[in-house]
Amino acid sequence: MAYEHGINILENDTSLTPPAQNTGGVQIVVGTAPVHLADDPFNATNKLVLANTFADAKKALGYSESFGKYTLCESMYASFQFKQVGPVVFINVLDPTTHKTAVTDQALTLTKGVGVINDEGVLLSKVVLKSSDGTKTYVRNTDYTLSFNADGKPVVTILTSGTIPANTTALKTSYDKVDPSKVTKSDIVGGYDSATGNYKGAELIQKVYPTLSVIPGLILAPGWSQYPDVYAVLVAKAKKINGCFNAEVIADVDSSVATKYENVGTWKNDNGYTSEKSMVLWPKVKVGTKILWYSAAYAAEIKTMDEETEDVPAKSPSNRVIAISGAVLPDGTEVYLDITQANYLNGLGIITALNWGGWRTWGNNTAAYPTVTDPKDRFINLRRLMDWWGNSFVVTFFDEVDSLTDTRLIENIVDSENIRANGYVAAGYIAGASIEFREDMNPQTEILNGSIKFITKIGGFTPAENIVNTLEFDPTFMIGSLFGGGEE
Repeated sequence: MAYEHGINILENDTSLTPPAQNTGGVQIVVGTAPVHLADDPFNATNKLVLANTFADAKKALGYSESFGKYTLCESMYASFQFKQVGPVVFINVLDPTTHKTAVTDQALTLTKGVGVINDEGVLLSKVVLKSSDGTKTYVRNTDYTLSFNADGKPVVTILTSGTIPANTTALKTSYDKVDPSKVTKSDIVGGYDSATGNYKGAELIQKVYPTLSVIPGLILAPGWSQYPDVYAVLVAKAKKINGCFNAEVIADVDSSVATKYENVGTWKNDNGYTSEKSMVLWPKVKVGTKILWYSAAYAAEIKTMDEETEDVPAKSPSNRVIAISGAVLPDGTEVYLDITQANYLNGLGIITALNWGGWRTWGNNTAAYPTVTDPKDRFINLRRLMDWWGNSFVVTFFDEVDSLTDTRLIENIVDSENIRANGYVAAGYIAGASIEFREDMNPQTEILNGSIKFITKIGGFTPAENIVNTLEFDPTFMIGSLFGGGEE
């Protein structure tokens, strides 16, 4: 060992555990995509697709503005074009091997060696091109090329090096095309196949964190969540994901049935849209000429809001100006509510859109209101804050599981969490929070059994939902002005 004489410095590891990154408000969207336009159409079904940009989503799933057929595209548009927020996890259930229709012997007209198959959803790999009399079958990339045009329709281009005569003006084609009308609610709900070990549909939500290390924040299924059985499954999947995480569901009222605001509350209650784990919206919205389910636009707006507070879901999503063109029914009929009508819906636990100096989101309450009035389950921002805090605790201290139960472990958790809480207080995101390790909650029998318990108290801010200013006429101001009360 070297002879030491003088002064030296050593450094220990930080004794506090820094909070793990927990990106709040990550959307998990279940629905249908135009997979025929994807790079790999037959490898895009019941897969978790994590997209940070529009290009990512389009490459993996395709994109079409036929939102009624391809519901995932609403969230692609809302998150990556209407807003610019991510990431988003997409779950497509449209299967090109089963949700398809066969088309045979369709005439194809060529002009100067080019023809367009005037159909949507065509699977390029399933296109067969024959001579007009059907006697000869041609080979792709040898006799012709095939690619999509800007409208998503296949373009056939004759190769001069191939065997198709240069003066050919007519051919026959057969192909398979995806048929989104064959997708059912059962496909969205999905399930687990014990024989193959495969997860499908909403069942894939529980694979998000193990596969992608992303914690689900918002779960939605635009175009499908208006069905009560789908809603019920999404709510069930939002609770105790992987046994420890919690998320919120953003769901739509079926505005093709509840066409008047007076009927929305009855529809909501009759169909069981009453979970504190959900936000329920009415009606649909439009952006220019595009009509979207409100849930797609609202989820993107929430994610935008969270980015303003470092992904801490501290704010209420109500009264935020949202760049939509209007609120509409599915047939495009415009809906204009005055504030009294909008408040009536809010009082029933329904979020709507209000045109007040520009279109705004309007509503602070989860779907559990008015039956449930506990602030943490009533107010959207508090419900989201509680779940986000719990999720953060799990990922921050998971490495401590199976550590020795000693004072160092206890103090590390308590000190780290309290420091984190103080930071959020200083930032103005919460009113206060603290964690304790109490003797009365930790009997010796439990500690000896390997179980320790903490209690965290969180003081989020409730929204200032009702601001009142009482006006009173005071005649002394007038009298004083008449008799020079204002002069020195």
